[in-house]
This record gives sequence, structure tokens and C-alpha cells, in this order.
Amino acid sequence: MSALLQMVLLTLAPFLELRASIPYGVFATNYSLLTVFTICVLVNIILGPIVYFFYDKIIHIFLKIKFIDRIYQKMVLKTQKKVHPYVEKYGILGLAVFIGVPLPGSGVYTGALAAYLLGFRKRDFLFATIIGVVIAGIIVMLVSTAGNGIWQFLIKKV
Repeated sequence: MSALLQMVLLTLAPFLELRASIPYGVFATNYSLLTVFTICVLVNIILGPIVYFFYDKIIHIFLKIKFIDRIYQKMVLKTQKKVHPYVEKYGILGLAVFIGVPLPGSGVYTGALAAYLLGFRKRDFLFATIIGVVIAGIIVMLVSTAGNGIWQFLIKKV
């Protein structure tokens, strides 16, 4: 499998997104940092409207299955508790920050669920997604490249 495809698949994976694909691109490929950043950020931004559409139009079909409905309800309550304070206080920018903070449980998937549950307009969610993904991309790229520099400094090349 090509490195480009692996980066895209990591970006599309729930709970990983560009938090995994950027470090992979930096450490395991020969792509330039700009190429890695651009590909991972664009794929993650494109993912946002797709996930929102899924929640808005398709999830209702799956919720007829009790097992899936139970999982969904737990996920909904957890997401509402996490996101509501940010969105209540800061609106679209609060959602963008929630998406942009590269921590477990944040990102486009959870941000789309939160936006759907809190009644965000699609356009507002897209705006928050773009801002949040760019923030996350910059943070993860800085940590990855700084980490790479630290390893270069600590490990003597033979």
C-alpha cells in the first residue's frame, strides 16, 4: 500500500484522524512537511461534511437496532457534556477549538456529532471544521517536527 494512501486512511480513521497521519507522514514517508500537512488537513476537512451528513441523514436507520442505539446514546451524552460548555460560551469558535485540540475524544467525528446535536447549521459547522482542523494540523505538525528534532539530538548517528 502506498504511503499516500496510508496517510489518507489514517486521517479517515475515527479517533486517529490527522493526529496519527501527520506523525506517520513526517516519520515514515519521504514527503515534504508541506505535502504531509496539506494532504492530511484537506482530507480531514473533507471528512467533516461527510460525517455531518451521516449523522443528519443516515444514522436514524441504524438507530432502529437496539445495540447501536445504546452505544449511540452513551456517545451522545458524553459528547454533549464535553462540548456544551465551549459552544455555550464561544459558539462556532468554541466548536473549532474543541475540534482543534489534539486530544483523545476531540476531532472531526466528535465535533460533527456535537454540531449535529446542538443544532449547528451546516455552514457554521464547516467553518468550525476548517478552523479546528487547521489548528490541530499546526499543533500536531509542530509537535511532530519538534519531536523529530529532539530524537535527532538525543540519538547519535553511526
